[in-house]
Amino acid sequence: MDQNRIYFFDTTLRDGEQTPGVALQTAEKVEIAKGLARIGVDVIEAGFPAASPGDFEAVQTIAREVKGATICGLARANEKDVQKVSEALADAERSRLHVFIATSDIHLEYKLKMTRAEVLEKVKSILAFAKGKFDEIEFSGEDAARTDLDFLCEVFGVAIEGGATILNVPDTVGYMIPAEFGDKIRYIREHTPGIEKAIISVHCHDDLGLATANSLAAVKAGARQIECTVNGLGERAGNAGVEEVVMALKTRHDYFGDLEVNIDTKQFTKLSKLVSRLTGVMVPPNKAVVGSNAFAHESGIHQHGMLNNPQTYEIMTPESVGAEKTSIVLGKHSGRHAFEDHLKNLGFQAFTEEKINDLFAKFKALADRKKEVYDDDIIALVADNLNHKNAFALVHQHYELGDQGYAYAHVRLTTPDGEKSDAAVGDGPVDASLKAVERVVGLPISLKDYQIRAITAGKDALGEAVLKVEYNGRMYRGRGISTDIVKSSVHAYINAVNSVYLAKELEEEAQ
Repeated sequence: MDQNRIYFFDTTLRDGEQTPGVALQTAEKVEIAKGLARIGVDVIEAGFPAASPGDFEAVQTIAREVKGATICGLARANEKDVQKVSEALADAERSRLHVFIATSDIHLEYKLKMTRAEVLEKVKSILAFAKGKFDEIEFSGEDAARTDLDFLCEVFGVAIEGGATILNVPDTVGYMIPAEFGDKIRYIREHTPGIEKAIISVHCHDDLGLATANSLAAVKAGARQIECTVNGLGERAGNAGVEEVVMALKTRHDYFGDLEVNIDTKQFTKLSKLVSRLTGVMVPPNKAVVGSNAFAHESGIHQHGMLNNPQTYEIMTPESVGAEKTSIVLGKHSGRHAFEDHLKNLGFQAFTEEKINDLFAKFKALADRKKEVYDDDIIALVADNLNHKNAFALVHQHYELGDQGYAYAHVRLTTPDGEKSDAAVGDGPVDASLKAVERVVGLPISLKDYQIRAITAGKDALGEAVLKVEYNGRMYRGRGISTDIVKSSVHAYINAVNSVYLAKELEEEAQ
């Protein structure tokens, strides 16, 4: 293996699936594995074949269908586990066994009930059994971070002699501090017999919020494989996030040197959303690199700097991780520069300084009542001050469900040209109703996001529909409430359409 390259071992499908509440089906695991292969992950730990028939099936399917990455299976240090991994990986383009045994005294005494000598003999025997069954063998000393260093080096020496070419140093319980962990990696490099035949890997947990920092300290000390997960999923507080480690290495190459990192970072946001959707684990807005607020700025001081030069407050670009462009979020902390710039972006170019100051004062009053102010709020604020009224309003709606699963909807609206009606067919009553409204409005509006939730309890609960539409590259938000979710959806859509129409009308007036 190239000592100038950092290899990425992704365990989203094994350690990541151990996140409480996560249970992926085989088809979902294959979809994630293909996404991991596309971004250039070197090794995909597809699962623990001996854990269950479902895990075996998933690893076997991934081994058959996913190309471009080494496929790995986890095994305890017993022949049955190793044989299961061998069978599951039979069709892999390139296979790796990841075999582990605990090495810390606390694990030996209370979990394994084994002596150090017995552990050394077990490592020797299991690697002899595994030899020749895989393209690569990785050995892990579970709880290595709390293991006596001289004993750990002795275990690793036996593993290398048995054919392991990757030695994993897991911080199993997230106990390490970066400087301390770096020192351990250096000690292992200097005191393990035969270390020149292997590379050191690290697998860091985030119990103290230091998984990424510990992984990077290990790289600086000579580790060349990082084990991580998408979005930092994993047991307890999770693992080091692949997106965080990669972007740290790329952004701070001045510190880490010209280490080769063969990851397509522009797919991070897409992959993050895929994993979040399939696992059901939401990504926190403030999550580094892939969180929805990672490139959002609300502070007036920050916004002023960003408008002049994005590098004042951004160390990487949204485009570099496949995210949407930088978002200047309007809220109570925003300054006048950001507000004026946003007015211009919405097409309001012809306002005097006095008018902008007046609107900014009203915006500040609104921002004190609302956590975040959206484009449609700004448009409504301007419209109210210019005596504009809603262009569209619902007069009547009707929908029917057909025998083949389709739906028919008819709507009648008041429009700037009087009452108009139209009808449409869709996949369901909401789809059909929104298509009918779109036909009446006659503008090329694209629905980008749609959510529905109950805001009261009981059979007659109120349903709130919130959606976003795009028109001419700008996003507009709409909201509607009704006991009928189809009606609340139509109201939300019309609400967004009114914002679009007013923005279009006011832009034409300004011009």
